Amino acid sequence: MTAVDVLDVLGLVCLLLGALLCLAAAIGLLRFPDLLTRMHAGTKPQVLGVLLVILGVGLRSRSGLDVGMLVLIGLFQLLTIPAGSHMVGRAGFRTGQIAPAHIHLGQRDDEGDPRPQG
Repeated sequence: MTAVDVLDVLGLVCLLLGALLCLAAAIGLLRFPDLLTRMHAGTKPQVLGVLLVILGVGLRSRSGLDVGMLVLIGLFQLLTIPAGSHMVGRAGFRTGQIAPAHIHLGQRDDEGDPRPQG
């Protein structure tokens, strides 16, 4: 087996794992009951799945221009998906989809500082 064959196999494995993570995110979006858990399912595995697909495509193509474009795509995915999720959560809170009682900010000590002492 040559190095090109090994990179092709690694690329295929990354593509398969990324596709499975994207599928898990889609199933989570359908199965989870409320907005906050759906947001979690839509961002956490989706980002890793997209990055694995990008890595798999990069390992398979091995062209300098293509890899550079894939790096930019991955960077923009890392920047935009969390910001979009934050905006969806904020809009859900403002429209009443999320009850304030469902949000847990942590315990406070006597001074009102939520940071743990120690």
